[in-house]
Amino acid sequence: MSAAGLIARLDSGDPRLRLADVRWSLTDQGRGRRDYMAGHIPGALFIDLEADLSARHGAGRHPLPDPVDLAQLLGARGIGSEHTVVAYDDAGGSVAARLWWMLDSLGHTDVHVLDGGIPAYVAAGGRLSTDLPSFEPTQLALAPRWRRTIDRDALRDRLGEVTLLDARAAERYRGEVEPVDAVAGHIPTARSAPAGDDVSVTGHSLPTAVLRRRYAALGVGTGADGRPTVVSCGSGVTACRTALALRVAGLSDPLLYPGSYSDWSKEGLPVVTTADQGERR
Repeated sequence: MSAAGLIARLDSGDPRLRLADVRWSLTDQGRGRRDYMAGHIPGALFIDLEADLSARHGAGRHPLPDPVDLAQLLGARGIGSEHTVVAYDDAGGSVAARLWWMLDSLGHTDVHVLDGGIPAYVAAGGRLSTDLPSFEPTQLALAPRWRRTIDRDALRDRLGEVTLLDARAAERYRGEVEPVDAVAGHIPTARSAPAGDDVSVTGHSLPTAVLRRRYAALGVGTGADGRPTVVSCGSGVTACRTALALRVAGLSDPLLYPGSYSDWSKEGLPVVTTADQGERR
């Protein structure tokens, strides 16, 4: 959703609109809430990646929560089946796309990512607020199980048979730096596809045709060849931004490896530290 489109919806007083502020920082996990308290889009709820969109235990640093728990949590905050959900961040959608992917995967398809995030909203003349919204609890009907996911064991058995994309920064893919995980490198056969390359310098999504060419060059198709695409990153968050880019490009929806590299490397499985763009068989 464009900033202009969102401002128009806000100005109309649309009661079906629900905004989710999903700002978060890998190096300062409290920054998102502080930024929210300092100023957010009017009516936006703060949705915490760590506390709300991740389970306490599971594979990787940000395991997917139980879908029933997610539905209850969001419903209690006032996000229901009747609502249009717009998620935003200040990082080109790389965090907001996590909520988009989760709701879309569980069947709530009226969910959007604000293109360009809160910077685009401010640049378009949108005002900020420090008021904390409160909505009546409602019912959010979601599927009881995640769709379009693959776990570590299944991925290990299918390496080389899937197109595996790594959405982390290229230097992390190559193993030159690793700010979080104990072992540097990438999963064997993975191809480097930094999610940051899907957006412009202003954080807006690149045009559909550009994204389509980019991912076609990485081996992603429309699904006609029967070869699945798997998206991964450090912990299953940024990979959702890649899934969004593939949707915008009109390509087949990928499988998400929720545990991603944090899960893979923790288990002592083989990793690669070269710049080779994967292998196919």
